[in-house]
Amino acid sequence: MKSENTEIVERAKAWLSDQYDATTRKQVQDLIDNNPEELLESFYKNLEFGTGGLRGIMGVGTNRMNTYTVAMATQGFANYIKKMFPEVEQPKVAIAYDCRNNSKEFAKATADVMSANGIRVYIFNDLRPTPELSFAIRELKCQAGVVVTASHNPKEYNGYKAYWEDGGQLVSPHDKNVIAEVEKITDISMVNFKANESLIEYLNEQFDEIYIDKIIGLSLSPKSIDKHKDMTFVYTPIHGTGGQIIPRLFAKAGFNNVCCVEEQMIVDGNFPTVVSPNPEEKAAMTMAIEKAKEVNADVVLATDPDADRVGIAVKDENGEYVLLNGNQTATILTYYLLTRWYELGKFKGKEYIVKTIVTTELLFDIANKFSVKKFDVLTGFKFIADKILNNPDMTFIGGGEESYGFLIGDFVRDKDANSACFMIAEVAAWAAEHNKSLYQMLKEIYKEFGFYKESLLSLTKKGISGNEEIKNMMYKFRTNPPKYILGSRIVEIKDYKLGICKDNNIGIETVINLPKSDVLQFITEDGTKISIRPSGTEPKIKFYFGTKAKLNDINDFDNVNKELDFRLGELSKLFSE
Repeated sequence: MKSENTEIVERAKAWLSDQYDATTRKQVQDLIDNNPEELLESFYKNLEFGTGGLRGIMGVGTNRMNTYTVAMATQGFANYIKKMFPEVEQPKVAIAYDCRNNSKEFAKATADVMSANGIRVYIFNDLRPTPELSFAIRELKCQAGVVVTASHNPKEYNGYKAYWEDGGQLVSPHDKNVIAEVEKITDISMVNFKANESLIEYLNEQFDEIYIDKIIGLSLSPKSIDKHKDMTFVYTPIHGTGGQIIPRLFAKAGFNNVCCVEEQMIVDGNFPTVVSPNPEEKAAMTMAIEKAKEVNADVVLATDPDADRVGIAVKDENGEYVLLNGNQTATILTYYLLTRWYELGKFKGKEYIVKTIVTTELLFDIANKFSVKKFDVLTGFKFIADKILNNPDMTFIGGGEESYGFLIGDFVRDKDANSACFMIAEVAAWAAEHNKSLYQMLKEIYKEFGFYKESLLSLTKKGISGNEEIKNMMYKFRTNPPKYILGSRIVEIKDYKLGICKDNNIGIETVINLPKSDVLQFITEDGTKISIRPSGTEPKIKFYFGTKAKLNDINDFDNVNKELDFRLGELSKLFSE
């Protein structure tokens, strides 16, 4: 152990050379002299460039997000871009960043290294949403892109997401190939830091207008918006990038009454008004719901720091605000999109929707009603983008995932909370045209297709022992699966690691035509679906539960809702043991 510590100290001492700035050198020396534990955490390994890029705690050291680890990753990415586009005289990249501490500095370092390598850079002049970066790559015909964000992680984190020319995050083979190039950059001396400012162009509010106009162009019910333009919405960007776009988007679309949570419109990477800037968590929307009560808002909307996820709250029959989960929001959007496409005669027979394998099956039931094609993909929005890329002769209507991400249309290739917020507002106006609220609309969907309800259980298993425990859990589920769950027989087992689906009714195995992934699914006779997968970014194993029941009468909603909640609670207990 002592020799290991000596090695780490020597690695840290390399950061005391004049290749590093004075502030960094001082901070490293302080760790060496006074904080051996933090020194160990900061230098015991290199921050991993995974298939989605970098993500980690900010600070000095090889295992931290800082200007130097960002620059080394960028050099590797730049090398790969030039290798893959030898025929392009001057490759182009787009760069954006969010509200997090140091995001602007990391984005500028990325721009500097890219330009130093002869790559033309389009960088936003201020923070912007992740989906707008995806749009910029396509609009400006770039070969790649980068956004500096850690999405909804805690304030100590930052990240670096890499995109390819289609506007989607890296998928095979580019993800592994970029990782290989980044791993070749073993020393800071291998990075070309000397920026070529003539190759750096700044994008401003005029570019935003192009993006905003594209979103408004998705509208399917402009007359409903015009008629109900005075509906009241409360919106919060939770200190993040959505504040740059969504108020302008709503105003331009014709909605006159958008009340922003002013305290959370302030750009702040410390997220002072919330414990976590994640709209999936109830507490993150507390201030927005309080504001909604003040102004009697029809709908509450919240976006995460990089504005790719949206959380919403709607009023029930008693005027109380009810939070909808990602599956419910995706259900409302999918139902509306397909209904309006049908009513407007837009279907040509080649339209499709996409969802991830852990997302509610209700989306597919809705698609079946309209004879729209449907695709399942692995967890992660990059797989939805890849499905769009590989189906150029078909028309993508929309798609989403249970973790509060949705995309409408294909001019963006990542989840987009800006267009989702706009479309949710339009659905609210359309529902009002039919004398109903979004909550009533959801109930009617359940009555027509079945009442689906889902929940998520995350078990944290930290450290080396935790990692082994997760592996053992997956091994046991895989080699000795249960035959019954809550008294209902398992009729189908899907093993995405082996790429096999087993039908227990007839004993036949079929191939799953998706990339291999460590995910297991059990489907029971009563329609319950349990998905199990280790997290790719956290020391967790996740259990996704989905169950359903008939809703014969909307007046029975509360009783059926309680029944499903009880079942989900029992599933959570069962898999927590």
